[in-house]
Amino acid sequence: MSAEAPSRGGRSTTPPLDAVAPRSPVSPSSLHLPPYRHRERSPSPSPMRGYLIPSPLPTRRTRTCSAAARAAEGPSFSGVCKCFSRSKGHGFITPADGGADIFVHISDIEGEYVPVEGDEVSYKLCSIPPKHEKIQAVEVTITHLAPGTKHETWSGAVVDT
Repeated sequence: MSAEAPSRGGRSTTPPLDAVAPRSPVSPSSLHLPPYRHRERSPSPSPMRGYLIPSPLPTRRTRTCSAAARAAEGPSFSGVCKCFSRSKGHGFITPADGGADIFVHISDIEGEYVPVEGDEVSYKLCSIPPKHEKIQAVEVTITHLAPGTKHETWSGAVVDT
């Protein structure tokens, strides 16, 4: 007697589990994951483990050693700051030799001043993960402050140039 054939009493029997095509779970609670095979981690010994708040200050991004080495070994370029927003944490540089604007992140700026429109900068290039199709400026330093503009230091002091 096959699994598909009706049994006595006019009812059909349920096919075996391995013969049923897999279906997406209806809800997360209906999803049955395989047992976890790795060791369970012991809880952090820190007394502050549940109370840590991330810092609101931007920090330098961690790149792989190879990406940082490639950027450090690469040539240095120059350009002009097109725009930079401290509150958004990024801006764009117009290359001196022309071409498309280059993205710059707040964590990649070296020096004591926040860049403003018109500042001359020098930078190196690094590809942006995960696809490495785009580039961004790294190791950005302001070489000449734009004349007649107010510049802000990272600590908040304003300087007239």
